[in-house]
Amino acid sequence: MAEVDEPDVKSLFLDLARQTLADEKWGRIALAVFDLVRELLRRRKRRVAVIADDVFQAIGLDNAAAYVKGLLNMIEHPVYDYEKIVILIATSEGLSRSEIGHHRWAHIMPMWNMPREGFQQLYEKLPGPKPPFNEVWKWAGGNPNVLRELYMAGWSRDAVVAQLIREKGLTPDFVVRWRSWLEKAVEDPEALWSPDIPGELKAELIRRNLIIYNMYDRDQVFWVDQPPPERDPELGIGRDVAWQTPLHREAVRRVLKEVSI
Repeated sequence: MAEVDEPDVKSLFLDLARQTLADEKWGRIALAVFDLVRELLRRRKRRVAVIADDVFQAIGLDNAAAYVKGLLNMIEHPVYDYEKIVILIATSEGLSRSEIGHHRWAHIMPMWNMPREGFQQLYEKLPGPKPPFNEVWKWAGGNPNVLRELYMAGWSRDAVVAQLIREKGLTPDFVVRWRSWLEKAVEDPEALWSPDIPGELKAELIRRNLIIYNMYDRDQVFWVDQPPPERDPELGIGRDVAWQTPLHREAVRRVLKEVSI
């Protein structure tokens, strides 16, 4: 959605979107933000907010740092004067945190799943019969996308877990190779914080978005919205490592049971 009060600039954005949908060159929209902001400011001095969600999937992780630095340059070295510019970039890619995080010019803040109260409000808006809220909370841990998947699957937890197994590539060879570590992790994700964990396994779990590694201190100042608890064994949250959601952990647990040694 483009909230732009200049009709021709808005048309330019929509034309880019149509062209992108036609040839599936998704990076075009992400990169077009530089031209669009410059064009807006050329018309007149104004306030601009740029909000980008999961653009690194479109432009590639290897371009993530350059993209963020380019956006910062729009603030620090503008071609045209502006009143204010704020830029927020959200990503669910765990690897992008390390790719960008070692640069001092990016301010990284994590955002956890929805807190229980807000998640219940969302749950109550879904029509039709549904499982008790406490049960859904134990499955999703406040993750709105998991709630959506459960709803679309007719509240079949098994169906959503089976889908996760496919999406995350939890193949027999992966499970057999890392069985001992995975068995420990489904009982307590903090087991993965051990200095003995193989670097390849840690990288794979992060790349597949199965875990959050090296969690931030739970002080509110470090987080967007409400931080997760220090520990919650039921939801698979440890002090330093957490499963993305309880169903991500359940997907690994199920494959461990199904795959024989």
